[in-house]
Amino acid sequence: AQATSVAGVSQRTGATIYYVEMAPAAGGTPVFSLMPAAGDVDVMISAEWMEAGRAILRGYVTPDRTTFIASTHRNLAVSEKMVPGDGVADAEAVREAAIQSARRLIAADFETAAVRAGSVISATLFGALAASGALPFPRAAYEDTIRQSGGKGTEASLRAFAAGHDAALQGDIGRNEPAPSPQAAGVTGPARLMA
Repeated sequence: AQATSVAGVSQRTGATIYYVEMAPAAGGTPVFSLMPAAGDVDVMISAEWMEAGRAILRGYVTPDRTTFIASTHRNLAVSEKMVPGDGVADAEAVREAAIQSARRLIAADFETAAVRAGSVISATLFGALAASGALPFPRAAYEDTIRQSGGKGTEASLRAFAAGHDAALQGDIGRNEPAPSPQAAGVTGPARLMA
């Protein structure tokens, strides 16, 4: 496994993106990327609803492969706060885009679940990842990882993990039907572009 991060200051120079790429140990040496590529993301996790919208706009969420886990709570962007009157972006538009863009959408208020458990959103999102079944690890492996941290917040993190796991099971919007092939829709063109 390889992990990288692209630093950014959210809403100013862009979001901070943490990227993990994994491959089976057998079968040769894989070539990993330093950045996620549009159309090549299997699991996308967004810690805030408009950040989920930005992930869709960047092309990280696609109906053929992406399990999309997103917290539906809002932290208003500076651009939303600056507008006189109501400048709040349309959360329903993000929801519709997420439903259409993801192969599978899991959306819930993971922030509130974390606060109620006395922890932080990363623990609930970790629980949602476990609940998704998108990675080949049992729930116990995720919980053991939290226990191995050994910090004073371990018990709160485990509570938040469980809350996130439960919220994900309830907030699982489900899978999209596979999109029809371009040929089935009557689209034709050069083989290179059709691929």
